[in-house]
Amino acid sequence: MGQPWMLVRAAAILLVTRQTLALSDIFEDGKSDKEILDNLLRATRYDKRLLPPVQETVKVDVSVLLLSLASPDESSLKYEVEFLLQQQWFDPRLKYSNQSRYDFLNAIHHHNDIWLPDTYFIMHGDFKDPLIPMHFSLRIYRNGTVFYSMRRHLILSCQGHLNIFPFDDPECSFSLESISYEMKSIKYVWKNDEDVLKKSSSLATLNAYLIKNQTSECNQKNNWREDGNVPADDDGHHGCDLCQKQFKGNYSCLGVRLIFTRDRAFYFTTVFIPGIILVTSSFITFWLEWNAVPARVMIGVTTMLNFFTTSNGFRSTLPVVSNLTAMNVWDGVCMCFIYASLLEFVCVNYVGRKRPLHNVVYRPGENPVIQRLPAVLSRIGIILASPLGDKKRDSTGVANEIVSCTNCGPNPCTHTANNGCAAESCLLQVRKKEPPHPIRVAKTIDVIARITFPTAFAVFLIFFFYHYSSYTHSDSHK
Repeated sequence: MGQPWMLVRAAAILLVTRQTLALSDIFEDGKSDKEILDNLLRATRYDKRLLPPVQETVKVDVSVLLLSLASPDESSLKYEVEFLLQQQWFDPRLKYSNQSRYDFLNAIHHHNDIWLPDTYFIMHGDFKDPLIPMHFSLRIYRNGTVFYSMRRHLILSCQGHLNIFPFDDPECSFSLESISYEMKSIKYVWKNDEDVLKKSSSLATLNAYLIKNQTSECNQKNNWREDGNVPADDDGHHGCDLCQKQFKGNYSCLGVRLIFTRDRAFYFTTVFIPGIILVTSSFITFWLEWNAVPARVMIGVTTMLNFFTTSNGFRSTLPVVSNLTAMNVWDGVCMCFIYASLLEFVCVNYVGRKRPLHNVVYRPGENPVIQRLPAVLSRIGIILASPLGDKKRDSTGVANEIVSCTNCGPNPCTHTANNGCAAESCLLQVRKKEPPHPIRVAKTIDVIARITFPTAFAVFLIFFFYHYSSYTHSDSHK
C-alpha cells in the first residue's frame, strides 16, 4: 500500500516540476512578446470576461491629453475635440517573469483578448468618423500594470447664452462612465489628482479659444441615472419603471468641463466698427445746407443700403434662435439712427420750403446777436440825436428806456416812463416779436441734430458695451 502511494506522489511532483520548467522557458531571454502573450492569455489561464482578481475595487487611473480643438465657424455652438484618453489599471493575471528581456509587452494586437474597462462617453454631441488607428497603445508591464491609450474625436454640443451673443462663453462638457460595472467593482479616478486637462505641446486650434478647462467627479444630482418624475399613463402605471431599474445604481463617473470664448476682435472688425462708421456717416448731413437735396439724400440712402448689406451678410452665419440677441439690438438701434437722420432731413427740407408768415424777410446768418445788430445801431442813433444827447440813467447806473406818451404830442419824448407823465397815461411802445423765418427754423433743427444725434449714439455705445461686458465678467466668475 505504501509503495503505490509513493509512486503517485512522485508523479505529481514530476508533473509540477515539468510545468515550472515549461513556464520558465516561456519567459527566458530570446522569446518574443507574442509568445509570452499567447501563454499569458491562454483560455485555461485567462478569461477576459472576468474582472481582474484584486482584493478591492478595480481602480482605473484616467488622464486626457488635448490634441486639437476646432469649430466650424465663430457663431457655432459645436466644437470638435480630439484627445488622447489614457487608462491604467492593475491585473495580477498578466504578471510575467523578470527573466524576459522586455520591460513591457506590446499587446495592441491582442486588444480583443484582454479585459478592458467599458468606458462610455455621455453628455456629448456625436462621434466623428472613426480614426485609424483609434487604439494608440496597449502595454503590459512586468508587475501586471496595464496602460491603454486610445484617440477619440468628439463633436460636442455646447451650451451658450445666445441672448448675449457674441459676448457669451460657450461651455462644453462630457463625462466618462462605466456603463455596466457599479462603483463597488470599478472606480474611475483622475491620475495624480489632476484638476485640469493636459494640453499637447503642438495643440492645434481653429475658431476655438479655450479659456478654462476643469475635471471633477460627476455630480450625482445631475446624473442621467437619477430617478425622475415619470408620468403615468391612463391606468396609473409608469411605463419606464423597468428602464429605471435597469440603469439605476451607483456608478463611477468623471466629468470634463471646457469653457470657450469667442474672438471679440473678429466681431469688432466685421460688425461693430463698420456699424459705427456707417451711423456716424449718416450724421454728416447735419453739417450740409438744408437745401442740398442731392447730397443729403445720397448720403442717407447709401448708408442705409450699406448697413443692410453688411448686417444681412453677417446675419446669415448666426445661429437661428427665437430670443433677442445682442446682435439684434445692435442692428436695430443702428438702423434707427440712420433712418432717423434721413427723416430729419425730410423735416428740415419740408420746414424750409414753407411760405413765411407776415412777409418776414430772411436775414442770412445763424447768430441772433449779429442779426439784431442793425436794429440796435438804429436805436442808438435815435438816442444820440435826442436833445439830451444821451440816455438818462437811474440811481443804479442802468439806462432807462425811452418811451412815448400822449402828453408829448408828435415830438419825441425826452423822459422815462416814471418821469414827465403819469404812469397810466404812458404807452410803452412794445415792439412785436417777428415770427421766425422757416429757413431759420430749418437751420435751427440742423443745429440741434448736430448735438443730440451724436450724443445719443455715444450714450448707446457706452451702455451697450458696458451692459454686455458685465454679463461676460459675471459668467467668468462662476
